[in-house]
Amino acid sequence: MNTFKHLLIILLSAIIISCGSNTGQNKSDFIIKTNAIKGDISNNETLNLSIENKKNHPIDSVSYTLYGKKISNTSNLKSFKLGKHNINATIYFNNDKQVATTTVTILNSEVPKVYTYKIINTYPHDITSYTQGLEFYKGNLYESTGQRKESKLRQVNYKTGEILKNVNLADAFFGEGLTVLNDKIYQLTWQAGTGFIYDVNTFEKLNSFKYGNSKEGWGICNDSKKLYKSDGTENIWILNPDTLVEEDHIQVYTNKGKIVEINEMEWINGIIYANRYQKDGVALINPENGAVIGVIDFSPLKKLVTQHEGLDVLNGIAYNPDTKTIFVTGKRWDKLFEVEIVEK
Repeated sequence: MNTFKHLLIILLSAIIISCGSNTGQNKSDFIIKTNAIKGDISNNETLNLSIENKKNHPIDSVSYTLYGKKISNTSNLKSFKLGKHNINATIYFNNDKQVATTTVTILNSEVPKVYTYKIINTYPHDITSYTQGLEFYKGNLYESTGQRKESKLRQVNYKTGEILKNVNLADAFFGEGLTVLNDKIYQLTWQAGTGFIYDVNTFEKLNSFKYGNSKEGWGICNDSKKLYKSDGTENIWILNPDTLVEEDHIQVYTNKGKIVEINEMEWINGIIYANRYQKDGVALINPENGAVIGVIDFSPLKKLVTQHEGLDVLNGIAYNPDTKTIFVTGKRWDKLFEVEIVEK
């Protein structure tokens, strides 16, 4: 029996070695070389790729892909998404092939513009609301609030602060951002991996949905066709509103690096305006490639609200198509500010 086991082990080892050597070569035979500096390259540059052939194999051809899309060995990066991406090279040689991989980080070529604001009007806001999401829809203002045992979905008269409709979330849920599309409210929760869908007119809960690769729920907005969801990282996930499947994503980057903790978001004239958690500011993001094209410093607003122990950061940004102005507030702020954005 022992002899049989010994022979079986030898046979299995031979099979494994044979199966593992289909390429005939070690995977370190080829290395992708790029012109990225320490892995970083600007999107106004041309990405140059070549293969370091460590064992001088006779190469027949090389095929490159960048995040799954076929590219040449010289590619202008202007139309590519920003962020960290894999480059794969499939090298064909000696009737065999081998795949080499490297990563590059594509940065934006331009420095973000700096904006400031003018206050047009100030309105009352519920000082107990831990504001997470804010959005106008057909002239009405909707708000989602957070904290467990305090989370709510509301319709608010923004001029008076009156609560017109209210739904309390179950105690286990921590409410996050919201958006409204085709008469449906999409409300996120934080760490439960679950979002809710409501009828905008009745506040009846229609359904719930689970997250995919975006493990947490932070902010959400829409471009009238798709949903854009943040999860606290540099990623913004693009969801099909019918299936709630995360079909794609962008990574938020400047000319220096990634921007994380993307929070409440609003779609305004083709640009994503996003609160950054704990920053009292807003980033303007190109939804095509993830570039931060501008920043707004709203930090002085916090001094204009009632100062109290529970006062927290700026959060909540909504565009009113009727007035063509932006409304901002914060967590446990007693004021809602209508503002006009101006470039410095």
